[in-house]
Amino acid sequence: MRVDESRATPRRLNDGASRPAVRAPSLPADVASEIRRAADAATARHREALVARMEKAVAAYERGRYPEALRYGNELVREVGTVPAVRRLAGFAAYRQGRWRDAARHLEAYAKLSGEPDALAALMDALRALGRHSKVTAAWAELRHSAADADVLAEARIVAAGSLADRGRLPEAIELLASAGAARSLRNPSERHLRQWYALADLFERAGDLPRARELFGRVARVDPEAYDVAERLDALGAGGARRPRRARRGPSQIADKPHQGAK
Repeated sequence: MRVDESRATPRRLNDGASRPAVRAPSLPADVASEIRRAADAATARHREALVARMEKAVAAYERGRYPEALRYGNELVREVGTVPAVRRLAGFAAYRQGRWRDAARHLEAYAKLSGEPDALAALMDALRALGRHSKVTAAWAELRHSAADADVLAEARIVAAGSLADRGRLPEAIELLASAGAARSLRNPSERHLRQWYALADLFERAGDLPRARELFGRVARVDPEAYDVAERLDALGAGGARRPRRARRGPSQIADKPHQGAK
């Protein structure tokens, strides 16, 4: 998530302008029930108002209206902040706006409340943006031994490598990705593989290994010529080579971030 998201992919925000009005989606029954239980001291009417507010927050998020989603999310946190799905929504809404401190606070709370690893890659990215590299390292150590799926692990690995690179440890960053097979050529790569190729190419370019960077950017372009800014990167590398390496972007939209996901 994301994955400008490490991330090496530019995030494409959509403010929802000119979209037709749509009905707010229904929440999963377990999330609505958790909200009602967390607000058990409130009136029945107020509990239903909180559920409706969460529905509005989800709808705003899915339309790309992240400030609105975060406003609703923060309101919900003040009253039912122990509901994991509420903290998850607030965390990703803040993350999408680059509000790293708020994102880290909410996503860390979500991870503790739910015990789920699905938002740890985004949490790591927010911590990386704040310069809290020791926490990034600790989160990666926790995540790599978890039952997280391959996409989450790949995103987190990209963030961990970016954190190393931020500290000038480029050989270690490259090794972290390469040792996990990020450089392996595949006949039918998934989006996850494209992102890893791009991230590794970015690291090679920053390390001054322009032929390897060109090769990996080229792989991405052959699969999807419009992916990220890969055409621009290849043009720059092919037009005389040594250019000033750029800092890897963060804020990937590839992170799984369905805002209404509940704790399991």
